[in-house]
Amino acid sequence: MCLAIPGKIVSIEGLDDTFRTGKVSFGGIIKDVNLCMLPEAKIDDYVLVHVGVAISIVDEEEAKLTFNYLNQMGEVEGELNE
Repeated sequence: MCLAIPGKIVSIEGLDDTFRTGKVSFGGIIKDVNLCMLPEAKIDDYVLVHVGVAISIVDEEEAKLTFNYLNQMGEVEGELNE
C-alpha cells in the first residue's frame, strides 16, 4: 500500500521550480523529496509526501497527529524504506 506521509521540510535545493527538491524529516528519518508541485513550500512547512513527491502543505498539528497514528500502526517504516 502507498500512503501519503506527513513530514517537515528541513532544507530546499534548486532554484528552478521544475527541479526543486528538498530534504524532509519524517520523525528524524531524512529523505529527498521532489517539491515541484509545491513551488510555494518553504523550510519548516509540513507537507504530505506520496511516492517521493510533496503533494500538499498541511497544518503542523495535523501532520504530527497523522504521523503518530501511522507510526503506531507500523505503516511509517514500511513506506519510508521502499
